[in-house]
Amino acid sequence: MNAETEAARRSVGARRSLESSEAILEAAEAVLVENGHAGFSIEAVARRARAGKPTIYRWWPSKAALLLDVYQRQKRDVDYPDTGNIEEDLFRFVQSLFVHWRQTPSGGIFRSLLAEAQADPAAAEALAGYAAGRRARTGKLVERAKARGEVADSVDPEQVADMVASYAWVHLLTGRLDEDDATLRRAVCMIVDGIKA
Repeated sequence: MNAETEAARRSVGARRSLESSEAILEAAEAVLVENGHAGFSIEAVARRARAGKPTIYRWWPSKAALLLDVYQRQKRDVDYPDTGNIEEDLFRFVQSLFVHWRQTPSGGIFRSLLAEAQADPAAAEALAGYAAGRRARTGKLVERAKARGEVADSVDPEQVADMVASYAWVHLLTGRLDEDDATLRRAVCMIVDGIKA
């Protein structure tokens, strides 16, 4: 959950029931899997969760905020390794992301988020907030490598994170998540070759 979404929730002053929020997130995930992005709405989630729309909007100020939380819930198993080698760390991260997108509904959820962001400024803002957090987290892999002397001091970890994300996102959006490990490793190697100390 990003800081903006959390702040919006706090400003309403509602306390979230863990049981209710889990039921809403489960319902949202089910609606998305069954109906796709086109059939996803707060109304459909409310019906499925047997919750009021005001309750959902109190905790998730927009459809995009709810989609992001559903995505984050799915993405818990993505690996941010620390092997002591930046190439191996980035390879394992991309590999786990591709596997995750292939084997869970999260790939479709993220495509829905990207589609929503094209037409809805609130969705674009929510996605930007998510991307900033993701950039910082992936950037930590590069920061550790800089501290070990593997990566040049001039390298911006967040720019590297964007390059890795760009590679992953274009594969997600074009339906090419079945790349073999050798192909993923070559792509990561090209990025790492450009940032080595």
